[in-house]
Amino acid sequence: MTTTQTPAPAEAFTTDPLMFGVGARITISVMSDSYVDVILGALNTASPHGLSLTTGDVSTWVGGHEQDVLRYLTDVTSAVAASGHHASVSVHLSRGCPGEVACALPGGAGPRAINAPKGRETGNWVAAEWALYPLGTGTPAALDEAGNPVEPAHMSAIYAAIAATQETGINRGSEHYVTRLEGDLGVVLEQVVAAWTAVGRSVQHVTSHLTLSINSPSHTANNATGNAAPEGAH
Repeated sequence: MTTTQTPAPAEAFTTDPLMFGVGARITISVMSDSYVDVILGALNTASPHGLSLTTGDVSTWVGGHEQDVLRYLTDVTSAVAASGHHASVSVHLSRGCPGEVACALPGGAGPRAINAPKGRETGNWVAAEWALYPLGTGTPAALDEAGNPVEPAHMSAIYAAIAATQETGINRGSEHYVTRLEGDLGVVLEQVVAAWTAVGRSVQHVTSHLTLSINSPSHTANNATGNAAPEGAH
């Protein structure tokens, strides 16, 4: 006797974060001989509650609800910062592509709309480079009725996300391929995840890259007061 599995309804893909492909990869590089202890200690400190986790020799994948992903990223990076060692942390966020290679969702499924996840201040100052990529929204070159080029829709979403970081006060300007962010570690993560989810209200597949510089020798900011770092801090 054979059984036939009933396909999941289309709406399940947007309500279930794992089915929708919501998750992140985090890679931690510590400039210290004790890097193993710092990395494993940070990963063990963060609670995996409500999340799926896989740690490999390059990165750790975390999948689940956006709020839980933000909490986990904040816990891990805060633990790295607490070590006092200079570290670089790379975060790759992705949502809306559960098939990895093929991102098509069942008929009727669309973008996943949620409220912006809430983070927390950590007392740790960081510098960061951030990029946001709404995927699948590009259109061929088009002209309006007056013959002027029409800006692709994805650029509007990126500009809105950048404007949000400017309002928060963590935006330090645009550089080649990235936007530089500076401020409390938790605030930076919250704003990046908020932008990622905001674009995801209208775009199915959205990815974002963030590189954090923590405890750099060139950072003279007092973590307790959030004083600005000097020019050229990295």
